[in-house]
Amino acid sequence: MNAVVEFQQYSNASFEQVRTRFDEEYGVMWSFMRPEPRPCFTKTTLQDLLQHHTYLESMKGRVVSNGNFQQTNYLILASDLQGVFNLGGDLAAFGKAIRTQTRKELLSYAKLCIDNVWTFYNLQAPITTISLVQGQAMGGGFEAALSAHVMIAEKSALMGLPEVLFNLFPGMGALSFLSRKIGMQAAEAMVRSGKIYTATELHEMGVVDVLAEDGQGEKALYDWIRKNHRSLNSFQAIQRAKQRVNPLTVEELYEITEIWVDAALRLSERDLKIMERLIRAQNRKVTEQAPVMAEQAIA
Repeated sequence: MNAVVEFQQYSNASFEQVRTRFDEEYGVMWSFMRPEPRPCFTKTTLQDLLQHHTYLESMKGRVVSNGNFQQTNYLILASDLQGVFNLGGDLAAFGKAIRTQTRKELLSYAKLCIDNVWTFYNLQAPITTISLVQGQAMGGGFEAALSAHVMIAEKSALMGLPEVLFNLFPGMGALSFLSRKIGMQAAEAMVRSGKIYTATELHEMGVVDVLAEDGQGEKALYDWIRKNHRSLNSFQAIQRAKQRVNPLTVEELYEITEIWVDAALRLSERDLKIMERLIRAQNRKVTEQAPVMAEQAIA
């Protein structure tokens, strides 16, 4: 029989850029992202998330909280940063690796991203994964939110895949997850457009599962849990069945990210300059809470 993890091992001291919280009533484990120095997927954030989630997976969701055995039934991906869920990939690291043509570094980062979204999507434990999007989720941030079994978003949330604006494409799961939700034609149109969508638009398209009023995201999440908790076993079984009917493999994700790496290494100096403008927009989010649209960043 597997040992049970002491909940203290999930204390904030365990991670540099992720804060955790466990709510006992329904067995809800939270992963709040708080990346530094920019609100994007730094390697540290990715490593913290992967450590947390794979450990939960290895323990089949079992933890000890306040001295009692508890089961994690729901794993939530959320943000500690007001107005931002996550702005996506570490563009500064991308630019450096592209200029030096360091394929190994780019591929290492990309595979770390895939390991994260795959674990969240295909968690080998009786746990339902939920993304709670409050604020902006761009590029890889949107892809991370898409990897959840359930996506909840506040009406003011903005999501999009701006990579086409600097001549690239989102290579960490966007086409794979979106095509299984809304079909390949609609998924490709989203990727090609670079458009920023409101949560309401994405809810109407079937991308967002639960639409919450502004400031009520956490309430909407717990409302959904209370409504569905009695049929949790059924919900999780149906989720597994859906993944069998329209299967996604980690090999598919890895192969697509190899395509992404090769395409990234072909970017021109002009493309990299546009990427640098987006980096400056990400930096402004650290000191400003006003929304920054991807289109404005390249104007």
